[in-house]
Amino acid sequence: MEEITKGLLNWASILEDATREQALQTARMPFVRPHVALMPDAHLGMGSTVGSVIPTVKAVMPASVGVDIGCGMAAVRTQLTKDDIAEIGELSALRKAIEATVPVSKGGYNRKLTDTAEARVIELEALAERAQFDPGSYAGNWRLQLGTLGSGNHFIELCLDEADRLWVFLHSGSRGVGNKIAQRHVRTAQQLCERWWVELPHRDLAYLPEGIDEFWHYIRELRWAQRFALENRAEMLDRIVGCIAEWAGREIERAEDVQCHHNYTEQERHFGTDVWLTRKGAIDASEGRRGLIPGSMGTRSYVVTGLGNPASFNSAPHGAGRNFSRRAARAKFTVEQLAEAMAGIEWRATNAEAFLDEIPDAYKSIDVVMEDAKDLVAVDHTLRQVLNVKGD
Repeated sequence: MEEITKGLLNWASILEDATREQALQTARMPFVRPHVALMPDAHLGMGSTVGSVIPTVKAVMPASVGVDIGCGMAAVRTQLTKDDIAEIGELSALRKAIEATVPVSKGGYNRKLTDTAEARVIELEALAERAQFDPGSYAGNWRLQLGTLGSGNHFIELCLDEADRLWVFLHSGSRGVGNKIAQRHVRTAQQLCERWWVELPHRDLAYLPEGIDEFWHYIRELRWAQRFALENRAEMLDRIVGCIAEWAGREIERAEDVQCHHNYTEQERHFGTDVWLTRKGAIDASEGRRGLIPGSMGTRSYVVTGLGNPASFNSAPHGAGRNFSRRAARAKFTVEQLAEAMAGIEWRATNAEAFLDEIPDAYKSIDVVMEDAKDLVAVDHTLRQVLNVKGD
């Protein structure tokens, strides 16, 4: 960790000048106190830097939270091993079964409300009623979005750990309904700041102060979307475990079950002050708390336990972090290079062109990120992929 300047602490040994400047813009906002913590995977983002932890006093910046509210990770360890996989048969059949059970890609939703999702939907309906809003006003089909993956860097993986035990590992968020909730409140913050003649270094740093109704409208809907994201991942885990059970011909035991957001805001107390803590591409790494840090497509991922570093606001990185934008990655790398990076992993190679911007070389080295994070988390398990599912 280094102090770049007053108000900005940095854990990233790889940090572009533009990313540093964006983080400084956020750190200079008058309600950001005492500093912004830059995680090892920091890179340019909407509003504020992806891979930053932002404490705000009596205000929130909706664009800094981002449009995929509650995006995060979920994982479960099974009793199956590498030897079991070798005995059971081809992983391609399992990949296709997962793709048939969990809708993937942008706009990919369930055709009907499944039995496994029904109880979660009832709970979310009750939460929305208490939050005094109708999610259907944002997305009429939000119930059918529960248990769907999405596209971009969202994924489902099967991985083996250091003891060759099989894990389900996935990354997704609050889908279309969360995106629309976020976009509405970003616009509201921008419109209000314009009305108040607030001079901002960037319009995506527009904020909602605690004393107005719009602030609490956002917080209630934000919390609902965060819960939707968590339940979305839990629903997918249940379906994938069911696919594995059918493929393996046996009941699957869930030995370790880990969930964590990495795009969200919560009220927390740090350095003696109550703040709204936004983790934008960062996980809660409070002492003893389990977390998940994925690498990029084709590389290692990690199951970790937080060390509770107070300077980082008990936070840690959320992944490898991009080194190249999606457009730059498509211009620089080839399908052949992606296929080489995915050697030995079951994946939808017939659609490789759609996944080119997710090639591992488009991201920072996960080894560097984890070395930078050694005072933030302890590594419990190192996972290597054997199967990958992504949406195009």
